[in-house]
Amino acid sequence: MDLAIIIASISALAIGLLTGYFLFRYVVKQRYNQAIIEAEKEAENIKNKKLLEVKEKFLNKKAELEKEVNQRNSKFQQMENKLKQRELSLNQRHDELQKDKQRIESLQQSLDAKIANVERKQNELEELQSQERVKLEAISGLSADQARERLVESLKDEARTQAQQYINEIVDDAKMTANKEAKRIVVQSIQRVATETAIENSVSVFHLDSDEIKGRVIGREGRNIRALEAATGTELVVDDTPEAIVISAFDPVRREVCRLALHQLVADGRIHPARIEEVVAKVKKQIEDEIIETGKRTAIDMGIHGLHPELIRIIGKMKYRSSYGQNLLQHARETANLCAVMAAELGLNPKKARRAGLLHDIGKVPDEDPETPHALYGAKLAEQCKEKPDICNAIGAHHDEMEMTTLLAPIVQVCDAISGARPGARREIVEAYIKRLHDLEELAMSYPGVTKTYAIQAGRELRVIVGADKISDADTEILSADIAKKIQDEMTYPGQVKITVIRETRAISFAK
Repeated sequence: MDLAIIIASISALAIGLLTGYFLFRYVVKQRYNQAIIEAEKEAENIKNKKLLEVKEKFLNKKAELEKEVNQRNSKFQQMENKLKQRELSLNQRHDELQKDKQRIESLQQSLDAKIANVERKQNELEELQSQERVKLEAISGLSADQARERLVESLKDEARTQAQQYINEIVDDAKMTANKEAKRIVVQSIQRVATETAIENSVSVFHLDSDEIKGRVIGREGRNIRALEAATGTELVVDDTPEAIVISAFDPVRREVCRLALHQLVADGRIHPARIEEVVAKVKKQIEDEIIETGKRTAIDMGIHGLHPELIRIIGKMKYRSSYGQNLLQHARETANLCAVMAAELGLNPKKARRAGLLHDIGKVPDEDPETPHALYGAKLAEQCKEKPDICNAIGAHHDEMEMTTLLAPIVQVCDAISGARPGARREIVEAYIKRLHDLEELAMSYPGVTKTYAIQAGRELRVIVGADKISDADTEILSADIAKKIQDEMTYPGQVKITVIRETRAISFAK
């Protein structure tokens, strides 16, 4: 009985094990199939998600390309319109020249007929004179030669007196005519060249979409705005003015760099000191490229070819410079147009005159601060860039600092004075203000260890950035006091000037 129970138990256990094994295998197989199905669904979802991402990137890239193509098409359309206008102008000039040619031919024919008539009458007069001479010789008993000698002797004194009076009348008439003609040429040149006069200031305004962005621009405890001011050398005024930040600096290039950097930072949304320095460096490179493009476009607009690349870069820099408050590039273009018109009126080469007028102030935008006057420095630059001697002389002599050797020099001098003398074209106060700020920065840069200097607050504050490896913290106070004392001794300025010496240490490493 016990054996049967044992056998039955063993049989039941074996059946239970087999049943559990097959049941476990069935459950595992079901879970395996379910896991495969879920994995396939997840893979399909990932695939669809990636496809959507790729499609979105493709559409964004396509939109960017379409925008770039539209911009290029717009530029091409503008160039095409300019070419059509020039072609129309050339056709009109060609028609006028044809009419003038026909008029000249008609006048030439009329003149030839009058000359023939005069010659015929002159022959008739000579025949009558010959007959009268024969009659007089028969009556007086003197030959023609003897009568001529007596007549000449008797009329010598009277002829001398009349000749002297005639000469004096001609000289007086020539003086009056020359004075009148010179005035006519100058007035006509001014009337034919009409240019807008714009006064540069020292403030730019950056407009914001909303006032919420001001907080991001300022940053935590003002670190962003301090980093931007240190990188660009400007002063940012964030006040209660709605949706606007005021950029203050006497240097137009610095203001433009700060404005473009702000635009990129706000559009990107990432505003922190490291990003600010990166964007400012990129914008400076962009401004340099824009300067070269401006120089090329100006040369093309003025019809001047073959300029040295350095001269093209200097012409582009004129856009961001001013002379007594007058934009230097606008002044150069106006002077060039005046020179071309005046040279054409005087029968000289207008292309050379326009070239000399455009380049006459290149000495005002040097990369370094020269000791020589800007006219002589400009002539030196032009000579180094292989410009012709008459062009170099016109540049160097337009302020009487070099002897004039060609007729281009006085034309450039007069046209420069005409452009600068227009009502409201220049302001002496602005030029003196900018020179004072330049002198402030140059004075601080003369100390060893100083890397950058920025005059802000209309010259009431001077920020001096020094190298951490060259000057210690204790020396910064001494440097600040030395600069303040030197400013007091050597410069004239209103109010007081705050000197801020900034020394910072940076440790940079790269994880590779």
